[in-house]
Amino acid sequence: MGYSAAWLAMQQLLDSALPIGGFSHSFGLETMVQEGRIVHSSQLYEYASVMMRQSWATSDAMIIRAVYRDAPHDDWNRLFAVERLVHVQRIAVETRVGMEKMGRRLLQLATAIHPQLDWSLFNEALRHKKCQATHPLVHGYISWRLGVEEERAIQGYLYTCVVTCVNSALRLMSIGQTEGQSLIARLSLGIDEATELAMSMQPEEAYSNMPMAELAMIRHEGLYSRLFMS
Repeated sequence: MGYSAAWLAMQQLLDSALPIGGFSHSFGLETMVQEGRIVHSSQLYEYASVMMRQSWATSDAMIIRAVYRDAPHDDWNRLFAVERLVHVQRIAVETRVGMEKMGRRLLQLATAIHPQLDWSLFNEALRHKKCQATHPLVHGYISWRLGVEEERAIQGYLYTCVVTCVNSALRLMSIGQTEGQSLIARLSLGIDEATELAMSMQPEEAYSNMPMAELAMIRHEGLYSRLFMS
């Protein structure tokens, strides 16, 4: 696939309207809004900024790094071990299930829109429970198969995390579409720095340092009323 085609395919992958279920998950944000921890857009900005530096870049992005390291050598067991390392660090059951659902829907979508590429390896690995096909794993694998550079794949994933977070907030908080887009633009300015952090780490060094967010994810299933699945 040529550079232009790969770039355009990447834009489709980053489309907020991509039907992979991201619209159904807040990953703990709903809990923090209901509990009054995040009320204003400035607090949302701080929350998403820290999540980008202390979770998305240092945990999920490590799976993408492993794809670009291991897939060219067909070292699938090593790659899937990194996915497990990251996935078991997700304490909340809802969050683990949400990441699996989004990844598997993305894999189904990729199979449908890029039939010229062979997706059988991942489908077989999932069927035999060798991997969980989580969102970052499938995103990284698709990006690699499309010929997207590693840094661009990580930047793209971080951007989808930002957009998902802000879009969830639009339904939970008193902020409008214009303010939401402004937040996305401001948060996007930190993606390069977060990508540099990810690129400075090895996949096996994956960690997440967001205990308050993790507790919010755990408490989500006990909320009296919920808009989101997680």
